[in-house]
Amino acid sequence: MISPQLSDFEVKMLQILQGNGRIAVTDLAQMIGLSATPCARRFEHLQESGVIKGFAATIDRRAIGLMVEVFVQVRLNTHSDDSPERFIAEIQRMDEVSSCWTMTGEHDFLLHVMVPTVDDLNDFVMHRLMRLKGVRDVHTQLVLQNIKGPGKIPLGHLKR
Repeated sequence: MISPQLSDFEVKMLQILQGNGRIAVTDLAQMIGLSATPCARRFEHLQESGVIKGFAATIDRRAIGLMVEVFVQVRLNTHSDDSPERFIAEIQRMDEVSSCWTMTGEHDFLLHVMVPTVDDLNDFVMHRLMRLKGVRDVHTQLVLQNIKGPGKIPLGHLKR
């Protein structure tokens, strides 16, 4: 996919909105150097075109009792049947899995998992994940400290 042609105003809007999605359009307009009406039009266009997918609250996982954060690599037995599709369907129903990616390399999937305790992690891996049909291997990596993230989308390439 080719990068969309965004104006300098729109790139500035996206940078600001990534830091504060609740900013008033009038304040946003002032910050980027436009009046409110053209700013609102550009904002609507970014939403309608799918550049802005939505807005969400950033929740501190520890504040709600999710003390254990791990990345889990999963390898399937085979890809020749419907194993990948079955696995994806099961993962989408698991609340503990906040994100899931298909990967190249040794493992097929990378899961971002959050649970309250190590016992809950053990239960999730041993009694739910490993028992999914088609799962061959699971490798977990405990997060000790989140240095940066969740990340913002890089926008530097749009300024060229």
